Amino acid sequence: MSNNDTSDTSDGVDGGVESAESLEHPCLESGTCPICLLPIEIPVEHHSMVNVCCMKRVCNGCILAAHRRGILDKCAFCRTPHPRDDASAVAMIQRRVDKGDAGAMHFLGETYFLGGLGLAKDVPRAIDLFTRAAELGSPDAHLSLGNAYYTADGVEEDKPRGIHHWQQAAMKGHVLGRHDLGIAEQDKANYELAVQHWMISAKMGCEMSLTGIKEMFIDGHATKAQYFDALKGYQDAAGEAKSPQRKEAKRLGM
Repeated sequence: MSNNDTSDTSDGVDGGVESAESLEHPCLESGTCPICLLPIEIPVEHHSMVNVCCMKRVCNGCILAAHRRGILDKCAFCRTPHPRDDASAVAMIQRRVDKGDAGAMHFLGETYFLGGLGLAKDVPRAIDLFTRAAELGSPDAHLSLGNAYYTADGVEEDKPRGIHHWQQAAMKGHVLGRHDLGIAEQDKANYELAVQHWMISAKMGCEMSLTGIKEMFIDGHATKAQYFDALKGYQDAAGEAKSPQRKEAKRLGM
């Protein structure tokens, strides 16, 4: 496929407050560590690592625990030896892409988008990989497409298309997709709907959403009750993501 992603963008977010609550928001599987089964603190990339062998995102606490058990050169989840170099890592990812792994497609797309693992930056190829992964149901791919189209990052600006992809990500449980829908509504001065989106994402552990609601409260666009409800939900979500192993990993600077 080309950059001209043909996803239907007819279902915008202009339908009133109910449209925020009508978007389903189940728990996102990739936001949970497959070893300890605890939700990973947001932003997940700061508190976990994706293993290219199995594309599982393992939290820093479980990585630390594996290291202390002597598992240093293997994946903490599937025990596959780590790739020797960038070329080996790309080969591992490509094998999974060839088998139709949506997570691998998104990961390889991010690598091309940023120019990592020794690959030259190639935005058209990245968008193609994101689109293929999104068609297979990847919430991360929908988020990346939403970011690209809404902000004109490497592609021609298409805000409705970007919002559509953020909606798809949010409906699949992606907390940042939900947060970004709030930003889109804030940009249009639809403050009530922005708060509704951020109430949901704050209760999923997104500190940026909580900060957004606080600023809305200061500006008179959210109530005190809404802010404290979001604060309690955020604190509950943050508490669920804590463990002694993760605390120790943070102390060690992981």
